Amino acid sequence: MKPQNYQLINNKIKEQFEQLKKNNPDTLTTKLNLSWSNWGFGMEDLADSAKRLSKAGVDFIELHGNHYGDDLGYKPEETLKILGDHNIKAAGVCGMFSTDNDLSSNSGVQRQNAIDYIRRELDFASAVGAGYMLIVPGAVGRAAPYDDMEFARSAESLSIVADDFVKHGVRAAVEPIRSAEVSVIHTISDAKKYIQQINHPGIGHINGDVYHMQVEESHIAQALIDAGSMLTNLHLADSNRCALGDGSLDLDTMIMALYVIGYNNEKCFCTPEPLGPGGDPYPAMFGNPDKKKLDQLVNDSIAYFRARENELLG
Repeated sequence: MKPQNYQLINNKIKEQFEQLKKNNPDTLTTKLNLSWSNWGFGMEDLADSAKRLSKAGVDFIELHGNHYGDDLGYKPEETLKILGDHNIKAAGVCGMFSTDNDLSSNSGVQRQNAIDYIRRELDFASAVGAGYMLIVPGAVGRAAPYDDMEFARSAESLSIVADDFVKHGVRAAVEPIRSAEVSVIHTISDAKKYIQQINHPGIGHINGDVYHMQVEESHIAQALIDAGSMLTNLHLADSNRCALGDGSLDLDTMIMALYVIGYNNEKCFCTPEPLGPGGDPYPAMFGNPDKKKLDQLVNDSIAYFRARENELLG
């Protein structure tokens, strides 16, 4: 039977992976770094989250970017102590961008809020050793565009803090999000154009999210290869935005694609963020955590990812 188009791409990526295994086996000895994005844990204490992740064998955490004002958010010294107590390091900071702090807004007040917010998060990220900060060019939860100038306004806003990323040694990781949730930047290709528009060494990386990529990309694994060395973090959830292994996501081909681009290095992370189906997920950050449910979510996702990775590596 003649393979379908997506299967042809799958087969090509598998061939590349098998060639890598055969010709450069040493490049596969380092496994992919697993992290976890903790803002989906709601109002849970960071110590409880760190304990859960450590027990599940997760070495890194993507910290909720919760510095919404000068008096709010994680404190660097306390954060470092909690993470150190559980042998976990900060991979990055998950920037949270709503209509209150929208880089693309037609309101100067909201754009300034976004700029100030980024600067607060960069101070924190630098203090805790986080390597990247996730940037969403438009507000999550606002799918309708204000006008046709959003791309330009967002790029201009982020350009203002580009030097700050260089100063703090933090990578700006631009995240494409599905058009049902944001009004601008939906694909890896869009993110590349956005980064090219800014044209600054401080803004050069991408945060992928496979849930959004299912809708916006023609082939997830090929899009990861297209992102190449610009990809520094990848949010993971199965096809139903639940735990890995609970849906129909082709995780194997994605893992092979990541190894093909050399993603198994100290600056790159695979970060589950299973938020469940629906529209705007931001209300989850203020929810009351169901610890038993979260334990299972983490354990199932991490075990499934490592099982598939081990199967591929042999």
